Amino acid sequence: MAQKAAAQTVFVWEGKDRRGKKVRGELPGPNIALVKADLRRQGIQPTKVRKKSQPLFGGKRKVRAKDIAIFSRQLATMMNAGVPLVQAFDIIARGHENQGMQALLTSIKTDVEGGSNLSDALAKHPVHFDDLFCNLVRSGEHAGILDSVLDKIATYKEKTEAIKGKIKKALFYPAAVIIVAFVITAVLMIFVIPQFEQLFSGFGADLPAVTRFVIDLSHFFAEYWWAILAVIIAAVVGAIQAFKRSPRLREAIDRFALKVPVIGPILRKAAIARYARTLSTMFAAGVPLVEAMDSVAGAVGNVVYGEAVRRMREDVATGTQLNVSMRQTGLFPNMVVQMTAIGEEAGSLDEMLGKVADFYEEEVDNAVDALSSLMEPLIMVFIGGLIGGLVVAMYLPIFQMGKVVSGH
Repeated sequence: MAQKAAAQTVFVWEGKDRRGKKVRGELPGPNIALVKADLRRQGIQPTKVRKKSQPLFGGKRKVRAKDIAIFSRQLATMMNAGVPLVQAFDIIARGHENQGMQALLTSIKTDVEGGSNLSDALAKHPVHFDDLFCNLVRSGEHAGILDSVLDKIATYKEKTEAIKGKIKKALFYPAAVIIVAFVITAVLMIFVIPQFEQLFSGFGADLPAVTRFVIDLSHFFAEYWWAILAVIIAAVVGAIQAFKRSPRLREAIDRFALKVPVIGPILRKAAIARYARTLSTMFAAGVPLVEAMDSVAGAVGNVVYGEAVRRMREDVATGTQLNVSMRQTGLFPNMVVQMTAIGEEAGSLDEMLGKVADFYEEEVDNAVDALSSLMEPLIMVFIGGLIGGLVVAMYLPIFQMGKVVSGH
């Protein structure tokens, strides 16, 4: 069914409704005949149906996590407003510009129309709807509070995507600066420094060692720039693939990242925030604690914390209190453990974990802002030192020649 939906095309139609009023819109479907039939079932007499023209660079984009977060909020809003589930999917799909998302929602709508539960329909698309999402929806269906659970899922998705964005912001800034610095250095090496070399060739004197080194480096760049670029691309692609395919490498990188100054504390706070937010959302939706922690382990975003949550699950399953198990891992601050203990004693674990998540999400926000403020002067020093060093190396022979001329 998913494959069939993925092959559907968006058609632009015009027609008249039951009152004879001209109407128009867009509708996904496998062919024009079925689209016309669908319009007639809706009480619309189609007069013109044609395939929607594609944008220059194509309209079908990859479905991103942000698209799923926005969809969650839209569905929650419509369910709270009393819009029937199938109609809500139809409205959201029609209004989405991403044809990949349209196809996904149309596939789910088709399954629901065929009698499937929403949780079962979502479970057919594990790439976009993980076990956590499906388990929450399933618990809402069983308890008859699907609209309330969808609202909690939407809030959870929005908070999770926000904290992911903060982490990406913290890591992207220095990476972007390094790339820009490399490009500037390559341009100087390949195009600018050879001009200085031609100027120095008429001096008839030995060049300083630093200048000679930079010129030799320029020759290497000019001759082997393609090899350098290929090695860099291969290294980046290889590292990404190795990270995806090797659990041991992921674990080693996650453990190392937690120990890196400045970055480590941010990643630690982000993992705690996601742990607290996920567990709070699932517990509030009525998912049993032991069952919820399976999904929480995969949602914390760090292998070290994921393994700790799985050990905690085993402890809780044998009767150990959650706060005691958390303390034994040595990964959670005392404040988080105490808040969990209070929540367990008062029977308000979801509320307490929600407060923990709010606190640590704000901590991540502040830490990223502080990191950005710290990185800006360091980056200026780095780029200034790199470019300034090359400029000084090139002007050093000119300064020496000036001294010789003035000495005569």
